[in-house]
Amino acid sequence: MTVTDQNTMSSKENNFKFQLNEAGDVPKFRQLIDSVNYAISENKLSMGDHLPSVNQVCKEYKLSRDTVFKAYSLLKEQGVIDSVPNKGYFVAREIRRVFLFLDTFKAYKEVLYDSFIKNLPENVLADVRFHHYNTDVFKRQIEESIGKYHKYVVMPFDHPEVDSILSQIPSEKLLVIDWNIYSKPGNNLLYQDFGQSVYDGLLSVKHLLKKYKEMVFLYPNYTNHPVELLYFGKKFCSDYGIKCTVETNAAKFDVKAGTAYLSVSDRMLGQFLEQCRQKGLEPGRDTGIISYNETPMKKFIYKGITVITTDFKLMGMKAAEFVVNDAPMQLCVPTQVYIRDSL
Repeated sequence: MTVTDQNTMSSKENNFKFQLNEAGDVPKFRQLIDSVNYAISENKLSMGDHLPSVNQVCKEYKLSRDTVFKAYSLLKEQGVIDSVPNKGYFVAREIRRVFLFLDTFKAYKEVLYDSFIKNLPENVLADVRFHHYNTDVFKRQIEESIGKYHKYVVMPFDHPEVDSILSQIPSEKLLVIDWNIYSKPGNNLLYQDFGQSVYDGLLSVKHLLKKYKEMVFLYPNYTNHPVELLYFGKKFCSDYGIKCTVETNAAKFDVKAGTAYLSVSDRMLGQFLEQCRQKGLEPGRDTGIISYNETPMKKFIYKGITVITTDFKLMGMKAAEFVVNDAPMQLCVPTQVYIRDSL
């Protein structure tokens, strides 16, 4: 190591400070870990830079030796730092941590998650959280994550508080995925179209819908699916003279022959298939169904379930691309129709 390198290292070591919140609920050892990870993600610490010694951190921040040693040990286990006897701890890898915030973990979200993780470099680690459409959980998780991550990939939902909560994240670090809601000019977006794409998808299977007397949209009152689907679905039926209704009560759902269904709920898809079995109705002949969102099993169930779906594999790949690159992103992921025997 040259004298210049040593001076540079010394300068960075002297400038680095741990960010600790005395009043916060996060344990001190975790705050030490977060400080190091954030400093690396912001290029305030680079590979080879030394960290303050355990004794120095204890003295400067009035922490116990066990607290500091626990933080350094966990960072060492993660491969973020390493140590040399009599020389102390230093940054071993320039790890970047990413905050991935999804609504729920359903089968199609697993496709997104798997694609996202597979397309991240080895030095980028993702922490995944779920909000389950709970505003308090959404707010708490976002607020606790501020300043700890290199990038934020967040799946929002329709609630008036979501916009202000998301505004706490620097816009250049935030990617809103799946639903283009509460977006502002310049926001990074990676979303699917829940409206016109549904109309276009139904239009592509119009020849199959002709054999049914009416169409029913299965949109249970417990769903958080965007209502654009109903608007454009009804518009399609109106434009092409197809009788249609909406069923929101899962308990009253009764499958009828001569009717085609579009379900945004896999739970109601299960009810449909069970009732078909009980009533001796053959999907695709006596009655038909289209399911929203592809899952790995739908191509095998009942000779295959017809689906309208976005490309979650592509969405995960593009989300990883945003994390790796500093370029802005605004992309509508295309919606596809897979025609199978259920229609």
